[in-house]
Amino acid sequence: MLRLRPSIAGLLLLTLIAGCASGAVSPTAFGSRPTPASTATIARPTQTSPSSTGSPVPATSVALQVVADRLDQPVDVVSSDDGSADLLVVEQPGRILRLPGGAGPPVGFLDIRARVLSGGEQGLLGIALAPGYATNGRFFVDYTDLAGDSVVAQFMRRADGTADPASERVVLRVEQPAANHNGGAIRFGPDGMLYIALGDGGGGGSEHGHRRDTLLGKILRLDVDGTPPARAGYLVPPDNPFVGTAGVRPEIWLTGLRNPWRFSFDRATADLWIGDVGAGDREEVDVARAGVGGLDFGWDIMEGTLCQGGAGCDMTGLTLPVSEYDHNVGCVIAGGIVYRGAAIPSLGGRYLFGDYCSGMIWSIDAGAVEAGLRAPEPLIETGASVVSFGLDATGEVLVVDIAGSVSLLVPGD
Repeated sequence: MLRLRPSIAGLLLLTLIAGCASGAVSPTAFGSRPTPASTATIARPTQTSPSSTGSPVPATSVALQVVADRLDQPVDVVSSDDGSADLLVVEQPGRILRLPGGAGPPVGFLDIRARVLSGGEQGLLGIALAPGYATNGRFFVDYTDLAGDSVVAQFMRRADGTADPASERVVLRVEQPAANHNGGAIRFGPDGMLYIALGDGGGGGSEHGHRRDTLLGKILRLDVDGTPPARAGYLVPPDNPFVGTAGVRPEIWLTGLRNPWRFSFDRATADLWIGDVGAGDREEVDVARAGVGGLDFGWDIMEGTLCQGGAGCDMTGLTLPVSEYDHNVGCVIAGGIVYRGAAIPSLGGRYLFGDYCSGMIWSIDAGAVEAGLRAPEPLIETGASVVSFGLDATGEVLVVDIAGSVSLLVPGD
């Protein structure tokens, strides 16, 4: 069994409490220092899923190289994609910092702390740079407003390289019934559409995952590039799967999710990879192939490959996860990235993802996932509170530790 680290009073605390019903993980006060970089060699995994297929990753030594520390609860990181190699780091309390050249020291980029309700699973949670950001300066954020609702808003970069707080244009506002399971990931897809992850609203509202008259428990797909109607800040793409279906919100792209905290697109295939935070038993990895919408990942009929309540269930029309792990080895998944970098060739084409509680990063073969469920292959035990992954300007993987650091995954000694 992997070591379970004590949790901290950061972003995922409420999710962790809800997901680890045994109470084995006790929360402590936030404020731990970033853990030093660590190195590990891949070992064969302990089987934690009913079945698995796929070839194991070759033995690979990797390490984490800190690029920024002493951050205030970082939760997301993106490359500026403008030729500068700068990184933008999202801090949960409501700031975005810029790391010049991808290193530092950090400088201020956007501060909206006065507009953000932060704590537990609420706060400034995600960032997405619009296509053409280098020239148009448009970017989008997901945050919890002072009423506790989820807001997706556009901001503009100024000529001096900072963002203008007064440029905010609200794209979407979603009423939240509780303070947990807010989701928070946003990314532009290869099709130029904005994808937004929303959890099921927490507070026992698990039925939202399979209900299609609500945006909760979904991944949405919006057109934020065209001229929006006056009542909203977006257009619904006409090829969304539920457009024209009575009683169904047309913004929905994927459904049946509990708390899809982090998702990403494979740069090579455009497949959409999701880490969906589980409840009492399983953490899962879900995949939607490029351009495929309308999938139902099963919550709350199922949790991972398990039927809720331990009895049988009707799985008709449900898409099962491609990987999962149980709460003997972790308890809050941090969805990751398919590795397409050059520095660690043996990881090419593998999906890397982590766990907030155990600090472990795993990988699975991203190819031919339809062949069956596959067990995660341990890659490195970081000692970090892993909450997110990103890419630097060269396509190498960044790991975000909410305790205060962003690190680069590098070859080990």
